Amino acid sequence: MNPFDIPVVAALLAAASNALNALGGVVTPAIAIVIVTVLIRLALVPVNARVVRAEGHRRRIAPLLAALRKRHAKNPEKLQAATLELYQQEKVSPFAGMLPALAQAPVLGLVYGVFTHPEIGGTTNPLFSATFAGAPLGEHPLDALLRLDPSAWVGVAVLAVIAVVAWFHRRSAQRLAIDPAAANSTLARVLSWMPFITVVFACLVPLAAALYLAASTAWTLGERAVLRRVIWPRLGVSTAAVPAAG
Repeated sequence: MNPFDIPVVAALLAAASNALNALGGVVTPAIAIVIVTVLIRLALVPVNARVVRAEGHRRRIAPLLAALRKRHAKNPEKLQAATLELYQQEKVSPFAGMLPALAQAPVLGLVYGVFTHPEIGGTTNPLFSATFAGAPLGEHPLDALLRLDPSAWVGVAVLAVIAVVAWFHRRSAQRLAIDPAAANSTLARVLSWMPFITVVFACLVPLAAALYLAASTAWTLGERAVLRRVIWPRLGVSTAAVPAAG
């Protein structure tokens, strides 16, 4: 069963299509996607502020966590229990970073649906054939590249933007690592490449969704930098890199 055929989802899809079409009367569909992205990210600023605040609290209690790891180094069960107790005492959520991604997932799904359905609600979907600099917004970037279509450069450019933003995300995470020694471990080095999963995902979705991801990840990069400078000092946390031990 196609999830976009579910009545509630179909209604949301039609509403999203109508909204983008309305914006399309003033700007191009590509710019409309960017505008919608900005509006969504503005609405999510309070959520991201909570994430950055939780991030700052985790940074603040890092010395306490290090002491617990040292104290219970030979007893993983006690370490886990003590860690959870510390998080509860300090009212810090270890899962706060997942909120923005979960909040955006439905939006990304709607963007995907709007540009991949030739008909929505029984009527022709004009956005299905919309283009950005000559590249169809409903086509996957890799498809155009494999066909050697001249418009493939558009998808490649969007993917390049996402890759550059992912690199800056990785660099920021490494600079702000709470435990530089742990950050140099093999597992940490592998996990540090996680931001680039967005690039892989962008290759598998229509250009419209990739454009949304490019705008959203770039916004996140700048927003996190600003929020950290505003919120962390209030928590007594520095935005400077933690010096390596020894």
